[in-house]
This record gives sequence, structure tokens and C-alpha cells, in this order.
Amino acid sequence: MTTSKRIALVTAAPLALAAAGLVHPHGLSMSTAADWADLHILLLPLFPLLTIGLLVPLWHRPRPGIQAAATAAAWTGAFVYSAFYTGLDAVAGIAAGTAVEHAPAGANPGRLKRPLYDVGESLGHIGAYALICAVVATAAALWPRYGARVLPGTAVLLVAGWSFVDSHIFWPRGVWTMCGFALGFALLAWTTGSHSRGRSRTAD
Repeated sequence: MTTSKRIALVTAAPLALAAAGLVHPHGLSMSTAADWADLHILLLPLFPLLTIGLLVPLWHRPRPGIQAAATAAAWTGAFVYSAFYTGLDAVAGIAAGTAVEHAPAGANPGRLKRPLYDVGESLGHIGAYALICAVVATAAALWPRYGARVLPGTAVLLVAGWSFVDSHIFWPRGVWTMCGFALGFALLAWTTGSHSRGRSRTAD
């Protein structure tokens, strides 16, 4: 796969999420509940795809020893993120939106959504921290072969990951967070792709 195709593959999900953030309701109320629930249904398969940005650089990379362990840790972190952040979307997004949308007249939306928000945020925090751990493990797996070349992409991803803990995709910070993921993933894809081609040409 060419480097340009790798970059397109790893940036597709974060850029799509950034675009979704531009139309994401800023709050959940009776008037926004239907859009809130519908949007999170559409987002349900998108958030797990964020991990493609780590899986592509790691593909066929594990070596015996610490690289294999770091790769396994990165894949595990990516799985935990996918599972728990999907839980956030399902509970605080789809469930909360549906509950408020179908609440009886005169009901207090805050009393309906607050318990769901609390559960969803707890799940989302686990997922976001797992993604940060996956970024660190990915850097450790790639370091023996690529060295300091992985640092720029890793640094951008760590900043984006920390922002992701409480920004979701809400405008403005959440949108810029997704753009940060896209940039970090692109840097890793470029580093691993271009360096691999250079090694192949040398071998030829």
C-alpha cells in the first residue's frame, strides 16, 4: 500500500468525526433529543474506526521480545477503547437522547439524562485512557525500527488523546481534537510507510 493510501486510510475516521462534531448539538434538550439520538446511532461504528490509525502502522510489525509485547498492549488498548467508548455513545448518546425525546410532557430532562450521562462518562473515560495507553504502546513497538521518527506523531496523538478525555467531538475543542488525531495518525503512517519503502529500495 502506498504511503498516500495509508494516510488516507488512517485519517478518514477522525476527519469524519470532526465533520460530525460541527453539527453535533451542544446540549441535550427536548428540542435536540431526536437529533442527538440519531447522530449517535450514525457515530456508533465510527468511533472504533479511530484505532485504524494505530493498527495500520503496527500491521506486520511485531518482532520477538519487547516489540511483540508492546504490539499486543497496543492492540489490547485499542480493543478496550473501542468497547468502552462505544458504551459511552450507546448510553449517553442513544439512550439519553431517546429517553429525553420520549419523556412525558412536563418531565425534567435533567433528571432523565443525568444518571445516563454519569454512566456514559465513566465508560468514555476508560475508553479514552485506554486509547492513550495504546498510543504509548504503539510508539514502544515502533521505536526499535523507526527510532525518533515516531516522536512527532506520538506527541501529537498524546495531546489529542488527553483532550479527548473530556472533549468528545463537541465544537470547538472536540473538532480540533479529531483534527489532531488525523495529523498524528498521518505522521505515523508517513513515517512507517516512507521508511519501509526506503528499506525496500536499499535491499533491491
